[in-house]
Amino acid sequence: QVQLMQSGGGSVEAGGSLSLSCTASFRNRSWRDYCFGWFRQAPGKEREAVAAITADGDTRYSDSVKGRFNFSRDRRKNTLYLQMNRLQPGDSATYYCAADPAPCSVVSMMEAPADTEWGQGTQVTVSS
Repeated sequence: QVQLMQSGGGSVEAGGSLSLSCTASFRNRSWRDYCFGWFRQAPGKEREAVAAITADGDTRYSDSVKGRFNFSRDRRKNTLYLQMNRLQPGDSATYYCAADPAPCSVVSMMEAPADTEWGQGTQVTVSS
């Protein structure tokens, strides 16, 4: 099992940057047992996959954030990071980190299967 604790986010003007963190606490599991992802959901909209990463470091980004967001991890700190640059008002949403148990891939992670574990969510607001 894994527990995900998020931090970061906040408010910024369009064109600015924010970063999100997600610290994983494992119980009888390790990094190798999961793929990880970031999702977001704006009011009145469906949840959207933002980015995913596998244990081997393969990454995938949604077209809406590709080139602007960077998904990284620090295994020593058990922490995932989402660096968000050139933010736009359309990026405003509640962001969630997620873990998809192995066997998994960037494709499966971005589909958020039923056994996905979720962080508590953190708000990102981008003003124009």
